[in-house]
Amino acid sequence: MELIRTTIDSPTGALEMYARRGKVCALGFADARTRRLGELRRRFGPLTVRDVAPSAPELRGPAAAMRAYLAGDLAALRRIAVDVGGTPFQRSVWRALRRIPAGRTWSYAQLAARVGRPRAVRAVGTANGANPVAIAIPCHRVIGTDGALHGYGGGMRRKRWLLEHELAGRRQRSAR
Repeated sequence: MELIRTTIDSPTGALEMYARRGKVCALGFADARTRRLGELRRRFGPLTVRDVAPSAPELRGPAAAMRAYLAGDLAALRRIAVDVGGTPFQRSVWRALRRIPAGRTWSYAQLAARVGRPRAVRAVGTANGANPVAIAIPCHRVIGTDGALHGYGGGMRRKRWLLEHELAGRRQRSAR
């Protein structure tokens, strides 16, 4: 299996985007490359990774959408087609995550209710943490019932930055 990879600069560190067949199958911060490659190997088996520029035809659209999001176009994430794998339950959680509006948050309990499993809060949290396409599937928008920020694979500093970035973008849009 061959995947293509590109790197996109962000204010909180380089992002790595992996794709196959025109869809993003992994996205996350470059400092977690070893873990991400392990997850991709578990999913796909033996693989090779070919590095390409963000402007390469295979990743031009998704990379441009990610850069647009980072520049303030919060709706750009919807333009990123994803190939996530996962179990049916995980996929239901990841679809629900994409329905959380930018600049808003849901608690783990709200997310569990949205997928029709209100008592499965821990399972929802586990699925949220297993999200292979961070940011595009906005797992950073999930917080504790108490309103506190909890866990994020990219680190709490980055989760806070993403939420503040989205809140600032919503404020700018509503001020127009």
